[in-house]
Amino acid sequence: MSQIIASSSRRRDDQSSQVDCSSIQEADDEKALKSDVHVSICKEIPELGDPAEEQRFWFQRSKNYNPNAIATQPSVFDDPDLAEEYKPHPSWENLHRFDPSARWTWAEEYKVVRKIDMRILGFAILLLIAMEFDRSNIQQANADNFLAELHLTRDDYNLGNTIFKLCYLSADLPSQLFCKWLGVDRFLPMQMTAWAIVASCQFWLSGRTSFLACRALLGIFQGGFTPAIILYFSYFYKHHELSIRLGLWYSAISVADIIAGILAFGIFHLNDMVPGISGWRWLFLCEGIFTLLIGLVAFILIPPSPTQTANWARGKKGWFTEREEIIMVNRVIREDPSKGTMHNREAITFSLLRKSLFDFDLWPLYIIGLVFQMPYWTLSPYFTLLMKDFGFSTYQVILLAMPYSGINLVTRLGITYASEIFNSLAVMCIFAQLWTLPFLIYMNVVDFSNVNKWVAWTVLTLVLGFPQTHPIHAGWTSRNSNSVRSRAVAAALYNMFVQGGGMIGSNVYQDSDAPRYVVGNRVLLIIICVNILVYSLTKLYYILRNRHRDRKWFTMTEDQRMEYVATTTTEGNKRLDFRFSH
Repeated sequence: MSQIIASSSRRRDDQSSQVDCSSIQEADDEKALKSDVHVSICKEIPELGDPAEEQRFWFQRSKNYNPNAIATQPSVFDDPDLAEEYKPHPSWENLHRFDPSARWTWAEEYKVVRKIDMRILGFAILLLIAMEFDRSNIQQANADNFLAELHLTRDDYNLGNTIFKLCYLSADLPSQLFCKWLGVDRFLPMQMTAWAIVASCQFWLSGRTSFLACRALLGIFQGGFTPAIILYFSYFYKHHELSIRLGLWYSAISVADIIAGILAFGIFHLNDMVPGISGWRWLFLCEGIFTLLIGLVAFILIPPSPTQTANWARGKKGWFTEREEIIMVNRVIREDPSKGTMHNREAITFSLLRKSLFDFDLWPLYIIGLVFQMPYWTLSPYFTLLMKDFGFSTYQVILLAMPYSGINLVTRLGITYASEIFNSLAVMCIFAQLWTLPFLIYMNVVDFSNVNKWVAWTVLTLVLGFPQTHPIHAGWTSRNSNSVRSRAVAAALYNMFVQGGGMIGSNVYQDSDAPRYVVGNRVLLIIICVNILVYSLTKLYYILRNRHRDRKWFTMTEDQRMEYVATTTTEGNKRLDFRFSH
């Protein structure tokens, strides 16, 4: 959360000074008893860490890095005048570990983060790999004459992809609302089990109707998966950590595509072992069963929250010690107090949903989600088909699809790290669009259908290997939401717009425009130019919004700011003391 802390500067001048808050304590005794929140900041504020000493990434830590230095960062909870206004809601599931007086070292914090990475991020990556298998294995199936055997045209293929994304899009928000009410730990395993059964049943596809039906069901059951993970990660990670972890998590898509290629190469040989049953059928069945097994394991391995990790499978004492839970809870809520405003199983009411839907300050990010990866949505499903058109064999096509996934893995992580290192989200996203621009210009200038097949493969590989900024956008949306309610809905809305972009991208190439796709390539080039403009305008919009709030905030006296914090009914990113990231 980007916030201006009223009156905090006077506290930081002498962090270990005596603070007379007896009158505040007496006034709040009754409230404290009712809420059972004990804000222990009276008499003395223990030493806080220096913000300049925070080394966000391991490669930034020099010889002067002191792992034993205090890592606890300044927060509104260190100011007695503000602490009561920002304290967590009494129903918050981590309330028993909330302690504003808690202090810990960098060594302790980084150890806890590594443990979260292993336990939470690691398993979430496995979940995404399983999802990507079932979502994109149709591309490998295309290399094994999938369309011809089912008597499908390329327009039928486009329709199937469109239906999938439309159903995925339609399910995103309802699934996220259901997930917020039920809990991520219950919702995700149920969701995975459902789509795994549908994915396995694709073994028995018989024609156009069954193909379209399965694409629709897969979209319905997979919708909401990504927003649920983003919300879940926000329980454990700070804002800059969230973007990086989302970068690592989304990179699992590239890993999955590489593994899927290897699996397809082997599974397709089953066609030689079992005459009469095509390799693509075995591909759908094997990967669907794999997802089903992962979904069943997820029922017992996904904990509800940082302080609710104990069960018969995860251990009676849970994954984290009491000290580690205190660090996990307080480091996150000190950075963003809004994360303590709702229980993790608290439903979003219609009123809260309406406020989130009409939060127009987030709509620039939704528009970005719609357009930013249109060329990828168009070219990725067609890669295997185009390679077949250029004369590559089935097994060559499978192997040639792996390099762009590897390039995408590296560029995705690189640009996500760069956005945090340089603290510049929009500029890094513009760079990603500029990466694609020269290749699309080339595809428009030449007769791409008649170029050397290896030149065509190189160009398509580099276009599809562009730096995916999806993790940056997801983290950006989470930061600029500034409330659990808005964060949950915004993650779903953003993903819905992304899928909407996928629907459009799936129909840019048409059979009537084959084989050169003159109109389609021209459309993609125009979209890239529009994307650069959209990013620039989004950055300008947030700069102007922040300046507008600065003018109001800095004309107020310190007492007026304190009164605003104590009495305002404005919530989330509409608060005057909130600043948008860009």
